[in-house]
Amino acid sequence: MSDPWQECMDHCIAVTRKAGEMIREALKKDISVMQKSSPVDLVTETDQKVEALIISSIREKYPGHSFIGEESVATGSSSILTENPTWIIDPIDGTTNFVHRFPFVSVSIGFTVNKEIEFGVVYSCVEDKMYTARRGKGAFCNGEPIKVSGQEDITKSVVLTEIGFKENRDHFKTMMSNIQNILTIPVHGIRCPGSAAVNMCLVACGSADAYYHIGIHCWDMAAGAAIVTEAGGVIMDTTGGPFDLMSRRLITASSRPIAERIARQIQQFPCGRDDEESS
Repeated sequence: MSDPWQECMDHCIAVTRKAGEMIREALKKDISVMQKSSPVDLVTETDQKVEALIISSIREKYPGHSFIGEESVATGSSSILTENPTWIIDPIDGTTNFVHRFPFVSVSIGFTVNKEIEFGVVYSCVEDKMYTARRGKGAFCNGEPIKVSGQEDITKSVVLTEIGFKENRDHFKTMMSNIQNILTIPVHGIRCPGSAAVNMCLVACGSADAYYHIGIHCWDMAAGAAIVTEAGGVIMDTTGGPFDLMSRRLITASSRPIAERIARQIQQFPCGRDDEESS
């Protein structure tokens, strides 16, 4: 029997590669930058063109499927996850990196069925690294199997997160306090590459031992969640509870002891949910 989800994944990989080519070409030209919700929440014409390319290509082949795309949501589309086959798309994960030509820029596409992540594709297009994972079938980078480091001792770990401006001063203080709490465990170091999807793939391939983020979105997490899980990693909510794709919070790690230690070490702050009608 044919495998419809594998056919979807193969199409996804082909579309993602085309999107990556578009991004690399755009990096050779002047980049027109616009603001969304704040002076540090950026969008470019390329974000919008890449998302349009991805959605039109997939919709032509799978007209009955649903979509949650970062730029579509920004202009008013729903981000409510249903049981229908759904493509969750970040056309440029790391837009600030893209604007500054900092080389961690990715296309991230996750695919859900019955609200469960079936596969994920992340293309770090400047590096030309294609990360893929299908539920129950392992994780790969450019076709080669990858796995997490397996590190269980957080004092021997490199931890990833992201630091950015927050208008709410208390939230900003909590974010910075969390970094101090992690550093003083101590850990080997904290790194901030600037693309959530790439961060998750770095954990998946063993280059980092953990990544945590409060305020992330489903389009940042969906593909990476599949890749980390299939690489043998652990993914959970920052509270230590089960991972919830729409919660805007996650910890990914090479092992449960490291994930649980990070959950105990950090404080929460409100970030809303992607599936709130008002989001």
